[in-house]
Amino acid sequence: MTDLYLADRLAPPPPSGAPPLPRARGPLTAFLLDHLTQEVHPLPAAPEAGDDPLDGEDAALALYLCYELHYRGLEGVDDGWEWEPSLLAVRARLEEGLLRRLMEEVGSPRSQPVRPADVEMALYRFLHPETGGDGVSLSAWIAEHATLEQMREFAVHRSAYQLKEADPHTWAIPRLAGAAKAAMVQIQADEYGEGVETDMHQALYAVSMRELGLDSRYGAYLDVLPGRTLATVNLVSFLGLHRRWRGALVGHLAVFEMTSVEPMGRYVAALRRLGFGPEARHFYEVHVVADAHHEKVAAHDLAGGLARDEPQLAADILFGARAITALEARLSAELMDCWRSGRSSLRQPLLLAA
Repeated sequence: MTDLYLADRLAPPPPSGAPPLPRARGPLTAFLLDHLTQEVHPLPAAPEAGDDPLDGEDAALALYLCYELHYRGLEGVDDGWEWEPSLLAVRARLEEGLLRRLMEEVGSPRSQPVRPADVEMALYRFLHPETGGDGVSLSAWIAEHATLEQMREFAVHRSAYQLKEADPHTWAIPRLAGAAKAAMVQIQADEYGEGVETDMHQALYAVSMRELGLDSRYGAYLDVLPGRTLATVNLVSFLGLHRRWRGALVGHLAVFEMTSVEPMGRYVAALRRLGFGPEARHFYEVHVVADAHHEKVAAHDLAGGLARDEPQLAADILFGARAITALEARLSAELMDCWRSGRSSLRQPLLLAA
């Protein structure tokens, strides 16, 4: 695999937008990549991943690949694999490991009961989810210190989610009712640019990537994204695909919206400091404005509304909030540790033309 990623030297994406298959990172991903490129068939017994779903590589990539079949698919992979029972069994085993590790990190929702009336106030305690171990937030560090190469690396990390922004949360809409459903639709409509293709936040992020000299194709950097980055996306995909975890998905989105304004403003400052114009900054500037409004809608109408309508989900809402906070903090600490020590935060450094 080359370590040269030049946006103007890459072929156009396939019509489906499906990302190319990555390289294997262990026995399970090697097994999956071998079978997924064949016609749909019952899988034989799959090997264990053998590493941690939050910090490892094989388990995180294997689950990510399973989930991509529910988004845009994978290049060269038959769509019939999406609901193949034997593959779903592999996915379920990986999800059990992911959920077990999440509960080790943040506790089980059943072990931390919460009154529905306390949900909204409790969410406001999650105002700095990306603070590192020394109390310095990732966004503050980027605003003041990030080099051009580090800003590009950061954009690559975020592309795993931002190029599918809103998609996993949208799975909640048919599973909600009343005030929570209306609030979710309001937030998601903004995320999708009120139906204007060029205003969709996914599209705006692609513009920012191109302005940074990066490849904006969906999934283009999957091979260089570490497991900790994939785990943050696996979390929201897991919550979105399971109706059982709709409360946690709402908590995930609420924290995502409530903690966005200040970091987005700092990324604007970083891009301005590095000499980038309005096209590169537009994605972040839009979020500074939109998420200031979304913060109140997410806390009171979405999360608070769901807790009022379905009190049994109150603890799940905060579980989702704790989960995204914990995984983002782990990733932020890893990025700052790499950059402070002069190392790339990706599995392979980016070499880009100025």
